[in-house]
Amino acid sequence: MAVSNPYQSYQQNSVNTASPGELTLMLYNGCLKFIHQAKKAIMDNNIEAKNTNIQKAQNIIQELMVTLNMDVEVSQNMMSLYDYMNRRLMEANVKNEAAILDEVEGLVSEFRDTWKEVIQVNRQKQFSQGGTV
Repeated sequence: MAVSNPYQSYQQNSVNTASPGELTLMLYNGCLKFIHQAKKAIMDNNIEAKNTNIQKAQNIIQELMVTLNMDVEVSQNMMSLYDYMNRRLMEANVKNEAAILDEVEGLVSEFRDTWKEVIQVNRQKQFSQGGTV
């Protein structure tokens, strides 16, 4: 089967071979991308693009909510923050306010940066323990 778009093939392989931690990082990065696109759409007065990109960001937040292990205490706190971000995204969409998107972007960036550190620490542990964690 011939691949018509090598970049698309690379992206698909990246997703298929990513660890669960890397997939979560991809979700955070995707959410940030859609928030950026929504802010640009607000500046361009492109209501349809704003709505589409905010909904994509909401879908990612909702996916992150679904994947939480609610048996862990920290997950309950994360659920509250995800719920808050989701509601703020809805509000940004209704009110057409980039400032609200800035707020959510800051929260998602903090989650993403923390998650990136967790992945790095786990990799260091893995290599220092001879590949077993």
